[in-house]
Amino acid sequence: MAERIAILGAGIAGCLIARELLFARPAARITVVDRDLAGLGASQRSAGLQFPVGRTERIRSWAATSRDYYRDLAAQHPAAAHHPVEAVAACRPERAEELRRHCIGPGEIRIGLDPIPGLVDARADLATWDMPDCHSADVGALVQWLARSLRGRAALLEGSRVEAVAETDDLVCVTLASGEKLEVDRLVLAPGPWANAAAWKALTAPLEIQIKKVVAFHIDHPAAPGSCAILFPEEDAFIVPLVHRGHWLYSYTCQEWDYDPDTPVGGVSPANLDEAGAILRRYAPDAARRIRGGRVFCDAYGPAREPIVTKVGKSGRIVFAGAANGSGYRLAPAIAAQAMALLN
Repeated sequence: MAERIAILGAGIAGCLIARELLFARPAARITVVDRDLAGLGASQRSAGLQFPVGRTERIRSWAATSRDYYRDLAAQHPAAAHHPVEAVAACRPERAEELRRHCIGPGEIRIGLDPIPGLVDARADLATWDMPDCHSADVGALVQWLARSLRGRAALLEGSRVEAVAETDDLVCVTLASGEKLEVDRLVLAPGPWANAAAWKALTAPLEIQIKKVVAFHIDHPAAPGSCAILFPEEDAFIVPLVHRGHWLYSYTCQEWDYDPDTPVGGVSPANLDEAGAILRRYAPDAARRIRGGRVFCDAYGPAREPIVTKVGKSGRIVFAGAANGSGYRLAPAIAAQAMALLN
């Protein structure tokens, strides 16, 4: 009998796990389940910038794995909604040596930030270095591309809310709101912000996952092909041209916790605008003045502020892959590789 594997969550991580399983286990019966259409959760709202950076050796290794995966995917499938983008990091000179060590293959430190006309002025007071092998993506479109590639080879159950997950020594049973029951040999939980959903909360509670509000702002300035993204590593922030949308995006680290992804988080708040604007004005006052709305959602964060990929439950048949800390797209290939290793 063919091995049966279910993946709960059809975001970027879930779809990549399914894709890799199909390559590694072509005889397996793969089912991907999502409460909505594939890619319409956190993936749809992702900033979509992949950059090879990590504050720990573990995350630098994962970032390198993901960099290589996306580079190969772009070469093999140009229609997969992601493309290379030039990027530079900028910070105060006294922090440059320390922060550059978090990067993989960075350029040499130099003094001065080149201007982006109408958006960023030239700055002689900042240290900068080039960031190689960066990619920008329309992550929602990329997930849709991945979902299309799964059809005909895996079952994709969209609009299917999970009511319960139960395990025995021999199998895992997934009960859907429709009343359908899926009995599988292995289960992967890749739920994004729904890491603590009621259907599997007993399984993930020991992981101590928190849900944080995520905010990125839209900058009303033309995003031309070839424009350079700028990372501000001191602030854990960046601006990136969204060529497919025709504007720039500014991502910063919002510190609002304990959100429920089933409860609307609302739009950009005055506090979000004030704190994000204060950071951006330090580097690019013109860009700060061009903020016009943005995108708001939430994501799952682990206690160590690194993704969690581990077995959960008692049977050894369930793998959790998530708590990506706002880096779901950036680290998804490495998360998928770690999940694959635990399914062996």
